[in-house]
Amino acid sequence: MSAHQEIKRRRTFAIISHPDAGKTTLTEKFLLYGGAVQLAGAVKTKKNQRATTSDWMALERQRGISVSSTVLQFEYGGFAVNLLDTPGHKDFSEDTYRVLTAVDAALMVIDAAKGIEPQTKKLFEVCRHRGIPIFTFMNKCDRPTREPLALLDELEAELGLRPTAVAWPLGNGPTFRAVYDRHAGEVHLFEKVPGGAFRAPERVGGLDDAIIRDRLPSEDLERAREELEMLELVGEAFDREAVLAGEQTPVFFGSAVNNFGVQLLLDKFLGWSAEPAPRRSKGEPVPVDAPTFSGFIFKIQANMDPKHRDRIAFMRVCSGVFERDMWVVNTRTGRKHRLSSSQKLFGRDRETVDKAWPGDIIGLIGHDEFAIGDTLAESAEIRYEEMPRFPPECFSYISNVNKSADKKFRAGLTQLLKEGVVQALTLKHAVSPVPVLAAVGPLQFDVFKYRLESEYGAEVRMEPAPWTAIRWLDFGGREPDFDSLVLPAGVSLAFDSHEDPVLLFPNDWLVKFFDEKNEGVQLHALPPDLESAPVVAL
Repeated sequence: MSAHQEIKRRRTFAIISHPDAGKTTLTEKFLLYGGAVQLAGAVKTKKNQRATTSDWMALERQRGISVSSTVLQFEYGGFAVNLLDTPGHKDFSEDTYRVLTAVDAALMVIDAAKGIEPQTKKLFEVCRHRGIPIFTFMNKCDRPTREPLALLDELEAELGLRPTAVAWPLGNGPTFRAVYDRHAGEVHLFEKVPGGAFRAPERVGGLDDAIIRDRLPSEDLERAREELEMLELVGEAFDREAVLAGEQTPVFFGSAVNNFGVQLLLDKFLGWSAEPAPRRSKGEPVPVDAPTFSGFIFKIQANMDPKHRDRIAFMRVCSGVFERDMWVVNTRTGRKHRLSSSQKLFGRDRETVDKAWPGDIIGLIGHDEFAIGDTLAESAEIRYEEMPRFPPECFSYISNVNKSADKKFRAGLTQLLKEGVVQALTLKHAVSPVPVLAAVGPLQFDVFKYRLESEYGAEVRMEPAPWTAIRWLDFGGREPDFDSLVLPAGVSLAFDSHEDPVLLFPNDWLVKFFDEKNEGVQLHALPPDLESAPVVAL
């Protein structure tokens, strides 16, 4: 294929939702129908059940939640799919928000019994701010749900999206066994399979076909006919341009756990979704078909392969063609690098990739100097500024319990801190050199502790610290004079990993109090060199 054809067939998207809406289950079923796995795993595993492909971390499998974003790449129906499964819990929003900088579309999963939930709304706002087209899947229709028309109304009222119904449910809860494809005028009738591990047997027919009438309750068919007639009169007609502009959302109903409506969703989504879009460098879009290669790092993960203790940087290809062994410049540092260890990703598994096109996500191994937000390009003039920054809101002390394993503790701490999710601070007047960890949510500390112990064999103790806000100190170009500062009780002076001074506050009121008492000193929510980056409150 030509480079133009390769780019057009790329689909790079994230699945977003409130926790427990079925996001990771739907991801696994996409892999099943895409032919990437032979058996679909279970999110909440029981004995003898397979674990999901995307939740590769042991902690994720124990708790039945996603705590880290995962890249899954596969071929389906002529499309090269880059699927990013993201955490739903708000404490892991930082990872999710960064992933959204690398996608061209989003699939929003909603529990049809609960409707739009708080975290769904937050993630939607991020997508809207970035201009990301959104498709909607009303999940868990195998359980009693809210009225489908009411769910459409909520999308418009709460999110300002014009919904256009594509796959309509026939039945509710125990009687839900089919969806009606409004575009093709066909009913897709399903049968359950044990554990949803295999593709659901499916029959396709019209609303008036005998097999449909025989297999579905007459009251469900009659109700569906009335709702479909109403949609024809007052519903939104599908408009792909409006979808790609973020004004309209195609809506599908189904049950991911039972595989009902999954293939219809996958086929329509890939066919209608956005092709790779240009990213902006210095305010100007860089065309995807530009002659030179460029991309940016949006995630770093340590220890995906515990046998090798390696570190992988996830890069979105933005323009040109990536070729293994090519030389690029890190436009943040000005240093040149040879990209020889490039990987195609599938959860924890990976294989060497020789070429990649805009829209592709590839993993780069063996470059400890890469940081989140770095632009790698053949031209030093390109520098993407896609990455949002996040001020920490939670703090914790960490200490090594087993002093004989200090080397393991230090090695693990260094590697995990490079992922950029948890930061380390050093108190100025600390009695002992116990680092303070800073993160956007307390569950990040649970993950950090678990990984130090399970991946590095370092036994650690975590204790909550009393602060809730951090501010970077700016003396306006003058020599820092810490002794002159009027520090309210409970406020502590510390330094970040770059030796920049910060203040830790127990509450927001003391931030204002400090401002009033210290003229000529400015406080920043981010380090001064990152002030131009968008600040996101989680």
